[in-house]
Amino acid sequence: MNTDEILKNIKDKFSADVLDVFKKWETRATITINPASLLQIAEYVFKDLEFRFIIATANHTKKGFEILYHFSKDDIGLIANLNVILPADKPKIESLSNMFSATNWIEREIHELYGIEFLNHPEPEKLISEGNWAEGVYPYRREFK
Repeated sequence: MNTDEILKNIKDKFSADVLDVFKKWETRATITINPASLLQIAEYVFKDLEFRFIIATANHTKKGFEILYHFSKDDIGLIANLNVILPADKPKIESLSNMFSATNWIEREIHELYGIEFLNHPEPEKLISEGNWAEGVYPYRREFK
């Protein structure tokens, strides 16, 4: 399966939850999805399409909190990002840590830096902030006018 076939497959299977598909290059694509469908789509990408989870990254923008979950299809060199946008006032999303143990630390780090709550995270203890900044302070949050 090539990049276009993979993206079409995901879009067709999850048409109600795929908000946008952007192919930057043949080897890089971003799929913006409904946050409520993250577990279902991530599982499909991993199990059925045989991608591996790489890492997650976050950013606070005027749209809200964006999280990119980076997956790789090594045999064709494709990096596919599942992109979710969470509301700034209630940034919550299901944790992928019960599916991918590799997300444990990055979700904890994102929580401490941005205040995003990862629901059902198996180990929500502090990772980096203990003694570094006050409780309830999220240093990567921005103030927008």
